[in-house]
Amino acid sequence: MKGSSVLLGALSGLLAIHETFALAYPTPGVQHPLQPGSEDHGSAKERPNIIFILTDDQDLQLDSLKYTPLILKHLKGQGTFYKNHFVTTALCCPSRVSLWTGRHAHNTNVTDVKPPYGGYPKFVQQGFNSNFLPVWLQEAGYDTYYTGKLFNAHTVNNYNSPHVAGFNGSDFLLDPYTYSYLNATYQRNHDPPVSYEGQHTADVLAEKALGFLDDAIAGERPFFLAIAPVSPHSNVDPSDAGSKHGPKMTEPIPAERHKHLFQDVKVPRTENFNPDTPSAVNWISRLPKQNQSNVDYNDHFYRSRLRALQTVDELIDEVVARLAESGLLDTTYIIYTSDNGYHIGQHRLQPGKECGFEEDIRVPLFIRGPGVPANRIENVVTTHIDLAPTLFEIAGIEQRIDFDGTPVPLIEDSKSTRHEHVNVEFWGVALPEGEFNTLGPDNPAVITNNTYKALRIIGDGYNLYYSVWCSNEHELYDLTTDPYELNNIYPKGRVEDASDISILGRPLSQVIPRLDALLLVLKSCKGVTCVKPWEALHPTGGVRNLHDALSIKYNAFYHEQAKVSYDRCESGYILDAEGPLSPLVYRDGLRWHDWV
Repeated sequence: MKGSSVLLGALSGLLAIHETFALAYPTPGVQHPLQPGSEDHGSAKERPNIIFILTDDQDLQLDSLKYTPLILKHLKGQGTFYKNHFVTTALCCPSRVSLWTGRHAHNTNVTDVKPPYGGYPKFVQQGFNSNFLPVWLQEAGYDTYYTGKLFNAHTVNNYNSPHVAGFNGSDFLLDPYTYSYLNATYQRNHDPPVSYEGQHTADVLAEKALGFLDDAIAGERPFFLAIAPVSPHSNVDPSDAGSKHGPKMTEPIPAERHKHLFQDVKVPRTENFNPDTPSAVNWISRLPKQNQSNVDYNDHFYRSRLRALQTVDELIDEVVARLAESGLLDTTYIIYTSDNGYHIGQHRLQPGKECGFEEDIRVPLFIRGPGVPANRIENVVTTHIDLAPTLFEIAGIEQRIDFDGTPVPLIEDSKSTRHEHVNVEFWGVALPEGEFNTLGPDNPAVITNNTYKALRIIGDGYNLYYSVWCSNEHELYDLTTDPYELNNIYPKGRVEDASDISILGRPLSQVIPRLDALLLVLKSCKGVTCVKPWEALHPTGGVRNLHDALSIKYNAFYHEQAKVSYDRCESGYILDAEGPLSPLVYRDGLRWHDWV
């Protein structure tokens, strides 16, 4: 009898897993009975408007916000700052696709900025042009508008094959002119592209954004307006964009009226800025210490980024003023964030992103709007995967079951259950920017083994970053004692022998297997499992966070788990290179493989 009950329990658990999978990924064209349909959204006039501002490569850790007083006044002072907000892929196109779909990059399979693994063609190939945020908002009764950068590899040659769906009005920046500050090309609605050579791209964008805002205000339906400045991304001239060595990325070009600003400002001299001792693992551990000329250039690069952000600061002021004039400021949500963070000199790195350090994965997030407390700091963990669900909540739309995230708390007394983790993932190359790199200014370096899976976890008594590289090197940082991630505490010998360092009173020999298991779930999670990964390991309950998982009764279970590893380094999400994909499952003291 005991064997029969165990078998029935296993089968019921497997059926539940298959039901969840069927809900999250229904057969195309088939409506599942529990899948959200076309519900009644109530009176259109009662629903709030939404303005979403998405900058490009804006740092949080390097204090760029300190130099944007109007953003601080209108958004931080009148809204909520999400202090622990992270991107899950520190690269623009994968991050943007995840943001607009509510799915991790391992579920969109858009993992790079250009084909075959990314860019606009990959977005279309994956079927998202008819299945992403603006389309859903239109179906829910919103007018939708967009101007600025959408995705990489959205070009003057492919903009109409097909046209981007889901917008009442659009005016997109197009490659190879996207990052050319003084030679931009925009493409409006279904019209041919138009060159704005000689005009600063930020001023062109501001005119287009305010024009769409006027159109939206004049409409009869609630509206969603996305404004995506290219600032403070590096400048890339069209002639350099297609170089076989990668694009030559130099400091951004500010508007003429801002070129004199911040003459004495330097990159913050934190402990991890150009350290005397190498840090991290893999290719980062082999970087040379930067000489004074390199450091001076990085300071110049930093000042150029701050100057380029001034046009964004001005635009926020104009948007708020236009909303106030129309009487819509109090009924409009304004959301401000960036597609990824940025480093300049930390860990000896040249300017750039694509790493898992705090500088690259932490980004600004401000939300102001009806009911959102003013001048509040929210400490819970939030990610870009949570933003599409948040927009659904604001718009009063039933949440999609294929979302990998959950809405961020908009009010102070929110009772929503939050995740404590961030699933960080990256595939492919790293591109150092600026005039200095390992191969010289005319031959930009391309780092080809920059694939890794990582976990960022913040809870009561722990603040950790854990990564596994495609070289199968590991990093573990305790940011409570090492906020600049300089001391990799992953043991050099056997994990089983690591007992000299403890977290939550447990030796690393017990903590690391828990992190391995959590990362194994997150690296290929779907839907609700991405929000509640511990339930995949403990489906009968009892474990909600790392603290619970560290109970000594689970020691044997976690030591038996497969470890995250790679069979080889690949430039994209190729499953047979990803190593183990499924964890063991704990149920009433029994373990077996999760076969889904």
